[in-house]
Amino acid sequence: MNHFSFEYPWLLGLVFIFLFCAKFCKIKGRSIYFPHLDSLFLGATKHSYFPMLLKWLGIVLALVALASPILTTEYSNSKKEGRDIVLIIDTSDSMRQQGFDVNNPLKNKFEVVQEVASDFVAKRKNDRIGLVTFADIAFVSSPLTFESKFLQQIIQMQRLGIAGKRTAINDALVQSYSMLENSKAKSKIAILLTDGVDNMSQVTVEDVKSLVEKSVVKLYTIGIGSTRDYDAKYLTQIAKAGNGEAYGARNSAMLSQIYEKIDQLEATEIDDKKVVKHTYLFVYPLFLSVLLLLLFVYFRTMKGV
Repeated sequence: MNHFSFEYPWLLGLVFIFLFCAKFCKIKGRSIYFPHLDSLFLGATKHSYFPMLLKWLGIVLALVALASPILTTEYSNSKKEGRDIVLIIDTSDSMRQQGFDVNNPLKNKFEVVQEVASDFVAKRKNDRIGLVTFADIAFVSSPLTFESKFLQQIIQMQRLGIAGKRTAINDALVQSYSMLENSKAKSKIAILLTDGVDNMSQVTVEDVKSLVEKSVVKLYTIGIGSTRDYDAKYLTQIAKAGNGEAYGARNSAMLSQIYEKIDQLEATEIDDKKVVKHTYLFVYPLFLSVLLLLLFVYFRTMKGV
């Protein structure tokens, strides 16, 4: 936001003194050192309107310079504290099940998850986000990145069956926590989404719980579909151990609401500081004033007008 003002606006009123003297003051003599100073107070003579215009413009600009024009610029210096987030998404065979989206029953659960996860990524402009997918094995599909459009493309490129048909939740958690281990972010978050029960991990439940409890990473877990299909108790336990929350989504609308809630809970911290910058502009009218008054003196002395 820009604002223009004068530091000493009352000095602009001096123009009336010049006008008064030009009309009523009589100059009795000339100064030895400034022989043409009296010209500034004299009225126009015949055929001298152009020099008089130069004179009065010079006087007005001199007063503007004395009044010290200032351009004030106000802007917000916002420091945004981003987070490092890892999305952990189940790509096992059970994610092929249809009917999760009530508006499009032919769409399977994984297709819905791709859309919702992509929308979540698009909102997190100031965060680094990575992707871990899992089935028989867990692997990093994308490292932590600020490039949200790139990550959205990676999410859409994922296919069911690439990593097998079964479910290795614990291995995926270990993989995700390894990604965040060396992160220097103030806040680290892992969001696990699954529709099944771990039946393939090499890592034990006890080891995972110990890892989650000792880590500074906040863990959110999301079970989708029927509660008969996934281990809600286990997801709640590890979420609690990770200082997070556990959620359940029976349909696409509930899943969208869950991601929106997590987005609100983990809102980007903004340290908003107001900065005011003052730019002094007196040099410009001062320069023009001197130039115009010199031209005025030149015309009065050299041209005789």
